[in-house]
Amino acid sequence: MPFLTYQQVRPWAKAIRESVALKKMPPWFAEPGFGPFSNDRSLSPAEIDTLVRWADAGAPEGDSHAAPPPSHWTEGWNIRLPGLVVGMPHPFSLPATGDVDYQYIVVPTGFTSDKWVESAELRPSNRAVVHHAVVYIREPASSWLKDARPGIPYVPPGDTPRDRLLNGATKSDILLVYSPGSLPEDWGSGMGKLVKAGSDLVFQMHYTTNGHPASDRSQLGLIFHQAPPDERVLTLQLGNDRFVIPPGHPHYRVTAWGTVPNDTKLLSFFPHMHLRGASFEYSILEAGGKRRTLLRVSPYNFHWQVSYRLLHPLAVKAGTRLEVVAYFDNSRNNTNNPDPDESVTFGPQSYEEMMIGFFDVAVPPQTDKNGFFVRGVVPQ
Repeated sequence: MPFLTYQQVRPWAKAIRESVALKKMPPWFAEPGFGPFSNDRSLSPAEIDTLVRWADAGAPEGDSHAAPPPSHWTEGWNIRLPGLVVGMPHPFSLPATGDVDYQYIVVPTGFTSDKWVESAELRPSNRAVVHHAVVYIREPASSWLKDARPGIPYVPPGDTPRDRLLNGATKSDILLVYSPGSLPEDWGSGMGKLVKAGSDLVFQMHYTTNGHPASDRSQLGLIFHQAPPDERVLTLQLGNDRFVIPPGHPHYRVTAWGTVPNDTKLLSFFPHMHLRGASFEYSILEAGGKRRTLLRVSPYNFHWQVSYRLLHPLAVKAGTRLEVVAYFDNSRNNTNNPDPDESVTFGPQSYEEMMIGFFDVAVPPQTDKNGFFVRGVVPQ
C-alpha cells in the first residue's frame, strides 16, 4: 500500500503504531548495543514515541500548509545509472508448483581489461519467485561448471537436490548476494570488487514456485571505478551443513567457526537461514579467550534478510577466531514453520534449512581470495 499522502496513511494508523512499537518496522533486526552500522534504519525512541502518540490522538493531519515538499522516490535502479547492465539473456520459466533446482546461468563479461566494481545491484524481473540469487565471479582459468553453456540454465549433476547443491559449490569470489530485503552493494570510493579480464559472471538462482506459472529474467547493474581502489573487498562465509534439528525443538543451536588467516578488516555481516531461523550472531574470540559479540540478529526474519554494514571497519589480527551461532525454532510456536513434526537438515529448499554467515573483508588490491587464505603472506 502507498504511504505518499496523509489520506493514504490515515487508515493504517493503528497498524503503524503496532509495527513501530514492536519494532517490526522499519525492518532492522540487530539487537541494540552492537555496531554501529552505517545502514541502520531503525527508529529512535523519540521517533517511535511520536508515531505512537500520533496514532493514540486519532492520527490528526496537522497543518497541510506546513508540510514539507513531496519526497523523491527512486524509480528503476537504486544505485545511480549503471555503467553496464548484464544478466540472464532469456527469461527462466517456472511451473506453478513443485521444487526447482538451483539454476546456474553463465554470463560472459567480454571484459578485455580488469574492472573494479564500485556498486552493484541485482534486479529480478519477478521478485515474487526469487528466493535468493548469488552472483559469482568465475575467473578465466576456472574449471567450475565447465559443462555449462553460456546463457543456458544449468543444474549440476547429482542424485538428490542436496547432491546437486553441493556439486555446484565453488571457492570463486562472490560479487553480491540478493535476497528479499537486501540493499544494493556500494563499496564507496576506496574499495571495490575485482572482475578480471575474461571472467564470467555466474548467476546462481534459487526460485520458489507460488501456485502460478511464472518467469524471471534477473539483471545486474554495475558501476565501475575509474582507477583501482585502495582496497579489495572479498566476501567470505562460515557455515554448517551437518546438523539435524529435532521435531518440535524450540531453540536448537548450530555453530561454525574459523580463524582469520591474515590481518584484515571486517566490513559487514549477512546471515542466512530459512523459515525456522530464530536468531543469528557473529562473535570473535580476542586475546585471552575473551568473547566479543559483533552482531546479534534477533528475531531473524526470513522475509527481510538484511546485511549489517559496520560504520567503522573492524581491524582483526591473523589467528583471530570468528564464530557464528544460529538458533532454530522447530516448534509449533513458530508460525512460519512448514512442519514441526519433521526432523530438519541442511538443504536448498525453504522447508529445509541453511546456516550460513556471510561476511565481507578488506584486503590489499593485489590479494585474491586464494592468496588471502595463505597464512602469513598478505602484505600490510
